[in-house]
Amino acid sequence: MATARIKGVLSPVVTPFKRDLSPDVGRFIAHCKWLLSQDCGLAVFGTNSEANSMAAEERMALLDAAVAAGVSPARMMPGTGACSIVEAAKVSAHATRLGVGGVLMLPPFYYKGVPEEGLFRFFSEVVQRVGDARLRVYLYHIPPVAAVPITHKLVERLLKAYPGQIAGMKDSSDDWPHTKSMIDAFAKDGFDVFSGNEKPLIENVKSGGAGCISATANINPGKIAETYRSWDKPDGAKLQSWINEVRGVMQGYVMIPALKYVIAHYGADASWTPVRPPLVETDDKTGRDMIAKLDALGFTMPGLRQAMAVAAE
Repeated sequence: MATARIKGVLSPVVTPFKRDLSPDVGRFIAHCKWLLSQDCGLAVFGTNSEANSMAAEERMALLDAAVAAGVSPARMMPGTGACSIVEAAKVSAHATRLGVGGVLMLPPFYYKGVPEEGLFRFFSEVVQRVGDARLRVYLYHIPPVAAVPITHKLVERLLKAYPGQIAGMKDSSDDWPHTKSMIDAFAKDGFDVFSGNEKPLIENVKSGGAGCISATANINPGKIAETYRSWDKPDGAKLQSWINEVRGVMQGYVMIPALKYVIAHYGADASWTPVRPPLVETDDKTGRDMIAKLDALGFTMPGLRQAMAVAAE
């Protein structure tokens, strides 16, 4: 039976880039440490990290730098998925050797309409190539983007074949009934199901889920984590309503550049805005509109300026 390695709230950590589009290691580490200070785990190299615009070597180097700087690998769930079996296994093995709590693995997403057998063989091959009992794979179900779903039958087969390595799932279907069906079917087997955003966070925990892995945890980690801790308390519903309002604002914009604009604004650090093509930065008019809506909600990012100031030194 797979055991839970990470629960609660995790952020798919946005990756800062310099003007030459190389990763900004100092700001990346500073952001990771700020998120941890807000009781938020680190799903580095997720969708909102621009991971699929990065080379395997870049991801591994950033992991090495973060761990060397004192970021706890046990609080990390790096994205290691790739269309290439070789790359997925390479990054997964590297992360596992560092002692991460688990790896978040996309299905191979280029070919569409592939059979369940093909997906089973892909994940199976990666697990076998890593060949490490410490490996914990969290399957990444994101049909709106990958268009390659991870089905109940596939999860059932993988759990039966690799009960020690298949640890859970991030369900980014944005379909709560589907997420709950995964919890109902597999939580009893030690399979930890994370919602792909914070909107159903309390319902997730009530149902036996593990928490959420959410883009907006990059900017609102403390309040989302507080909501997770308050799922059974009187103020839980109020917190859930407020974090959903913040999420609602951000969903009105292109998420990745918008998150970077917000970090740049509240962290007083304009160096956060670059994104890698084909993404384009949020323009100032759009950004000011977004910040005005956040300010109207009483939104803040406590401690961020201090964290960014250290990174800029």
